[in-house]
Amino acid sequence: MMRKLTPAVLLFALATLAVAGPAMDAGGAKQATNWHAIIMFLIFVAMTMGITYWAASRTKTTADFYTAGGGITGFQNGLAIAGDYMSAATLLGLTAMTYTQGYDGYIYMLAFFAGWPIILFLMAERLRNLGRFTFADITSYRLDQGKVRTMAAISSLVVVVFYLIAQMVGAGQLIKLLFGLDYNVAIFVVGILMMVYVTLGGMVATTWVQIIKACMLLFGGTLTLLLAYAQFGFSLTDLLQKAEAVHKLGPKLMAPGSLLADPVTAISLGLGLMFGTAGLPHILMRFFTVGNAKEARKSVLYASGFVGFFFNVIFLMGLCAIIIVGQSPDFFEGGEVGKKLIGGGNMVAMHLAKAVGGNMLLGFLAAVAFATILAVVSGLALAGASAISHDIYARVIRKGQATEKEEIRISRFATIGLGMLAIVLGIAFEKMNIAFMVGLAFGVAAAANFPVLILSMYWKGLTTRGAMWGGYGGVISAVLFVLFSKSVWVDVLGNKAALFPYTQPALFAMPIAFFLAYIFSKSDTGARAKAEKEAFEDQYVRAQTGFGAAGAARH
Repeated sequence: MMRKLTPAVLLFALATLAVAGPAMDAGGAKQATNWHAIIMFLIFVAMTMGITYWAASRTKTTADFYTAGGGITGFQNGLAIAGDYMSAATLLGLTAMTYTQGYDGYIYMLAFFAGWPIILFLMAERLRNLGRFTFADITSYRLDQGKVRTMAAISSLVVVVFYLIAQMVGAGQLIKLLFGLDYNVAIFVVGILMMVYVTLGGMVATTWVQIIKACMLLFGGTLTLLLAYAQFGFSLTDLLQKAEAVHKLGPKLMAPGSLLADPVTAISLGLGLMFGTAGLPHILMRFFTVGNAKEARKSVLYASGFVGFFFNVIFLMGLCAIIIVGQSPDFFEGGEVGKKLIGGGNMVAMHLAKAVGGNMLLGFLAAVAFATILAVVSGLALAGASAISHDIYARVIRKGQATEKEEIRISRFATIGLGMLAIVLGIAFEKMNIAFMVGLAFGVAAAANFPVLILSMYWKGLTTRGAMWGGYGGVISAVLFVLFSKSVWVDVLGNKAALFPYTQPALFAMPIAFFLAYIFSKSDTGARAKAEKEAFEDQYVRAQTGFGAAGAARH
């Protein structure tokens, strides 16, 4: 089947790109097809299909499908985690934010980065020692398996769907602009390729696609920066002086601005980005692909280095673009410098690549950006599929009696279902702001997944009833706060006034989740609750050593 399907998908991609017509730019003019980007994209697709072909032969068990058999090294996993984290919103959205808002873009990046120490010092070792395939393995370790796994799977799927929307919309807009494809066709290409990677190659293919993509992204971003930075003699002082001289913010360019104008929203956003990192299912799942807790810690250390380096690269890219792109007549419409960029402000990184490296570098970075989206979507789909197959089907419906072949088959069906859903949502939310959707995904993850996960690791008093109230309370309140905010209630649904005055849910939904988990655990005095609290000792020993109490004594 694999031998037949891989060429078929490649032929589909080739045919789709062959009939690609000139896309419409923001001003309604025809935009020429970027053949450099298309050729590089096809090279990437062919390369990753080869990886998928190889991975399919190695994917025989559930451990292979979900966690690549635990055979990924700390360095490889660090690159893959960085690849998961460095999404299109990072490359496109944060560069554009720096271009328009200056130092506020860097504050946004710091909030994203602040989640890594939490994972490194509080979670990495325990995640690896307690979990097997999904983070629900940890939250349900000493609690009611059926109830807690169902809750964790639902909250994971909610986060996955929010993140999928952002990535699919980003893919459609990018390909519409640079490859000459229609938006809907681009969405179908991403969805179909993602389904092939995950259903056939599982975590092995997804991991290596992420590693290759991360290397390409780091190389492409660094090369673009070096070519741009060279125009200022590699002098940060010279760059900042020139940027402040031409930017509308002037001397305020490097001072905190609009992001901190509303402190409540700023704090809520910061909490969401910081703790949401520790609640993203596709990030947490990566800790089960390494062999031991030491490699898990290495994974976070390497990922932190790669992500931190790249954040600084794109911040400097944004500053360079203020001068190189903002004042170039080649990159604006209607004679208004630096405002009406072709393709909108989110394409600043692409315009900078073309300005400093021509169509070749633009094509490479465009293909990398598309590969970024494709790889992140694959990781999200695998996380969502594992929640359905491993947590709901194998552990709740079949109560641990499902065979490995059954579980893998359900995972593949779930991946196809999620792929189809991603295509539909990507088309439906075409006009939605990408950065806003990513922020919401982090905010929901911070309220839905993080509180119960961290309490299950560190608090002896957590019971099934407390976990259920905390988990459902966090995800429902976060989703409702988003629904009732101006961004959805007014801007999308067309109501006159928002029912909730802020756009970010974490500051309000996270305390609700912690409070409900605490109150309902404390008030739970039944025999089951007592046994769950007593079982914490064995969980604690396993979290520290990788063995249960008896096993630790033997070792």
